[in-house]
Amino acid sequence: MAERAHAAAPLEQRFARVRGLSVALVAPLSDADATIQSMDDASPAKWHLAHTTWFLETFVLRDFVSDYALFDADWPFLFNSYYEAEGARHARPMRGLLSRPSLAQILDYRAAVDEAVLAALPTLPEAARALVTLGMHHEEQHQELLLTDILHHFSVNPLESAIWSAPAKVPVAMPGPIGWIEGVSGEVEIGASGASTSSTSPDFAFDCEGPRHRALLHPHALADRTVTNGEWAAFIADGGYADPRHWLSDGWSWVQAQGITAPLYWRREEGGWSRFGLDGRRAIDPAAPVTHVSLYEADAYASWAGARLPTEFEWEAAAAAHDPLAGNQLDAAGPVEPRPSLGGPAFFGDVWEWTGSAYRPYPGFRAVEGAVGEYNGKFMSGQFVLRGGSCATPRGHVRAAYRNFFYPHQRWQFTGVRLAKDI
Repeated sequence: MAERAHAAAPLEQRFARVRGLSVALVAPLSDADATIQSMDDASPAKWHLAHTTWFLETFVLRDFVSDYALFDADWPFLFNSYYEAEGARHARPMRGLLSRPSLAQILDYRAAVDEAVLAALPTLPEAARALVTLGMHHEEQHQELLLTDILHHFSVNPLESAIWSAPAKVPVAMPGPIGWIEGVSGEVEIGASGASTSSTSPDFAFDCEGPRHRALLHPHALADRTVTNGEWAAFIADGGYADPRHWLSDGWSWVQAQGITAPLYWRREEGGWSRFGLDGRRAIDPAAPVTHVSLYEADAYASWAGARLPTEFEWEAAAAAHDPLAGNQLDAAGPVEPRPSLGGPAFFGDVWEWTGSAYRPYPGFRAVEGAVGEYNGKFMSGQFVLRGGSCATPRGHVRAAYRNFFYPHQRWQFTGVRLAKDI
């Protein structure tokens, strides 16, 4: 299959494919579209394009190519994200004020860095090639952020314009009631096994996915699919957002303070609920997985349904037997969205699945040396783990051990819910 060839492709081919997809994702955008920043959590499309390029220019070209000259000596200040070791940087909430450089200039920057990296690759030492590999996985994360940030940017414009057109939806029958898969119990091995950032290893993993270690699982079951829009509409109709019994204290405070009554991008219409997506505003598909819900909402729904959220270890133990290259994931630029289940548990793709596990280090975790060591470890505070990837996650990027993480109130990503229960 083509998606399997992605993972096995030589580094030069992978580099060209990943870098090309980022440019394709912004093809429908004007310079103004690519400049705006609709909230602090989101970044302008121009910034994503430039930041992923800065990563390669800084950690590969600057540090390993002796005669390389920076494309623009002022730009590292603009496009560093959070790397303290790389010095001062432009404030995150003010990225949308960067009307210059223009989108065209940033695309020129990408082209110049791409040319320099490809020219250097044959003679780069393995340490530098490993950083190129890391840079590709880093850029794939930003490709998902590109889509979700663009979606949020367009959602706050009253015109609610579609970024891409999409064919008319074909009605799909509602799935039957949730079934339950008995989970693995007892002692299990969790985390990436023999993970490597080597440019030649097929077993790439981020440092937060290891070390591999043992976890004890009590008897439990996982739902055989994620919660649908139709089921979520029933939760709303039953007063789920107005009943404090189902909510964590912080979640109830958030709902009250923010006036939350439905998933992000939902709107009550005369004929039912609609949602805003990359293809504009449409009626919700009741059979599709619900998305754009916070950890607070996910936990409240689970309480209302007489269940709970899975732990990340329960989720990984169940997903390890399934193909991470399968499912509804990102293959090309376009109006991605979660799709109705075609049967089977579909652990990968469609929506990131909230777990009830805090994002904390595994036993024996050590951040790697140098600035790239700031990539994951320093964020292990106050966030929760999500698993499985989404419709906006580039195919080949995730695996059973992959740990995504967000704060419990955040919901602009394609986030959804798989229930669990004790047995």
